[in-house]
Amino acid sequence: MREEYRYQVFLAEEKCVRFTRYTDYSLRVLIHLALHDDRLCSIGEISRTYELSHNHLMKVVNALARDGFVETVRGRSGGMRLAHPPAQIKVGAVIRRTEEGFELADCSGCALSPACGLTGVLAKGMQAMMAVFDSHTIADLLTDRDVLRRLVNRQSPIGIGA
Repeated sequence: MREEYRYQVFLAEEKCVRFTRYTDYSLRVLIHLALHDDRLCSIGEISRTYELSHNHLMKVVNALARDGFVETVRGRSGGMRLAHPPAQIKVGAVIRRTEEGFELADCSGCALSPACGLTGVLAKGMQAMMAVFDSHTIADLLTDRDVLRRLVNRQSPIGIGA
C-alpha cells in the first residue's frame, strides 16, 4: 500500500502538484543506481544513504524490478542495477508506474461537469506536465555526477575539506 504522505512538485508560486513518497523513493533509487552504474548496489546502502525506511525501499525496489526498471541479482554478492541505460529510462514512464491517479480535481461527482470547461483545461494541463516528464530521462537528472557522488558520500559538493 502506498503511503498517503505526499511530496510537492512546485509548478508556480505557492501552487503545486503532489507526488507520493513512493514515486520520490523510486526516482531516488534510479538516480542512485545511475550514479553507481559500475557496480551492484544494495537496498541497505540506499536506505542508509538517503535515510529512508529499509522496508519501504524493499517494496519500491520490488516494484521497479517487476516493472523492468531495475535488475536484481541474488546471493551473497548480489544487489541491483538499472535494467537499461539511464538515457533510456524516461522520468514520465516511472511516474506513470508509481502514481495511482492523475486527476487534478475530482470532477466526477460535480453537477457542473457535463457542461464545465474545467475538466478539459485540467486534462490539458496534466498532459503538458507529463510531456515535460516524458522529455527527460534518468540520465538528464545527473547534471553533475561528481557533485552528486560527493553529496551521496556526505562530502562537501565543492571539494572543501576533502
